[in-house]
Amino acid sequence: MSNIQSIEIKNEILERIVRAFFSEDFEEKSRLIPYDMRPKGAEVPYRCCVYKERAILKERVKAGLGFALETEEAESKLLSTYAKEALDRQVPDKDPLTVLDSACVGCVPSRIYVTDLCQGCVARPCQNACKFGAISIVDGRSKIDGSKCKNCKMCMKACPYNAIVKLAVPCEDACPVGAINKNENNITRIDFDTCITCGKCVASCPFGAIHEKSQLVDVMKYIKNPNTKLVAMIAPSIAGQFDGSIYQIKTALKKAGFDEVIEVAQGADITTLNEAKEFEERMEEGASFMTTSCCAGYNNLTATALKEIQDYKSSTGTPLFYTAQIAREKYPDYIRVFISPCVAKRKEVQYNDNVDYLLNYSEISALLNGQDIVVSECEEEKFDVESSKQGRNYGVSGGVAQAVTTVLKDKTLARPYIINGLNKDSIKELKKFAKEGKCPDCNLIEVMACEGGCIGGNAVIAEQRIAKKQIQKTLDTSIDITRKD
Repeated sequence: MSNIQSIEIKNEILERIVRAFFSEDFEEKSRLIPYDMRPKGAEVPYRCCVYKERAILKERVKAGLGFALETEEAESKLLSTYAKEALDRQVPDKDPLTVLDSACVGCVPSRIYVTDLCQGCVARPCQNACKFGAISIVDGRSKIDGSKCKNCKMCMKACPYNAIVKLAVPCEDACPVGAINKNENNITRIDFDTCITCGKCVASCPFGAIHEKSQLVDVMKYIKNPNTKLVAMIAPSIAGQFDGSIYQIKTALKKAGFDEVIEVAQGADITTLNEAKEFEERMEEGASFMTTSCCAGYNNLTATALKEIQDYKSSTGTPLFYTAQIAREKYPDYIRVFISPCVAKRKEVQYNDNVDYLLNYSEISALLNGQDIVVSECEEEKFDVESSKQGRNYGVSGGVAQAVTTVLKDKTLARPYIINGLNKDSIKELKKFAKEGKCPDCNLIEVMACEGGCIGGNAVIAEQRIAKKQIQKTLDTSIDITRKD
């Protein structure tokens, strides 16, 4: 099953949860979701039988209702009971991710492996390339000692027959900080003390075994309650996710139940101005470089596995930080919901008293589809405060550095460098910058956890190529940011 298919299943489940919620019997409709998706006699596309298929769908529904899947009681409890508990829940679970054991296939351990293509070269290029003495010759073929191998891949590069390959576990391979491991049953587990919630494991698993615990029901409870009002704070990258303008998205969200909508690009403009001033001050004081601070995945990384770079990271607040302040001042009695492209922001939301909940783009798409709201058919409604084109471009890799450079008093002061996606190599590079106290040929480093920027987040619903084109349409009609001091 490809990632696209697993994502489609998750999205279908979220939409069915929305339709169930706005029906006359949420609990019973929730219980029936696996049976409605795989009725008796229907084709079983992925598993051995319809019963296995339903069992896994049941687990996915639980995650969609906001629950962990690792608990022992998970198998015996009815979905209708989970639906009721979701309605009664006061606070969402702390850890944002959960693993569906029955979907995890228990991949073989990741390692460098010598295949049958090995020709037993006289030159022994692989053995000579290994600096750790991990390769020996057994029965005329190369053999790797896993206890000595450092996964440097030098033997792979040296082999003239491409006989040495890496056996990868997608979630482990994607995790930049080694937070993914296996339990005694060879099933994936997440070390949340190490995890930076970048969401790469969610996006990489071809079986869709890693889920976000959705807060969709928590938010819909307030939408359905006539005594509460909600304000949606939409991340800049949302402009590339739907077939319609940013102003049509605003109208669609209001039709879906939000009373007000604010662009987080408005907060991005504040971040731009503050970060530019901080950069100028640091350069004047003799600092060698400064990194940006808007990406939650990167901020989580610097708090755990990359503490040595904290002194070089900007202290400026994220766009969400400033937008949430605006929302609280303007709408003090509203429920404040951040609309996000990724799971990384869930940690930031947990520690920000000005934000109550987070919904990702998949959940917003389900909320709209579940109420038959089509963005492209909505009227346009302008924002009270128009954000700049620079703020609206924050969701594209390079957009933050470009915005900061735009408002510098001396445009030649900045020499930007873009970290386009966090991985093991880019983290090593950042560690090197911190250790040496310099970044060759650069002094302003933009760091984005996802390749492509926020439009590459784990919960986006549009391809990057399409998202960029859609965002560009918004930028073409947007104003430039100005600095008044």
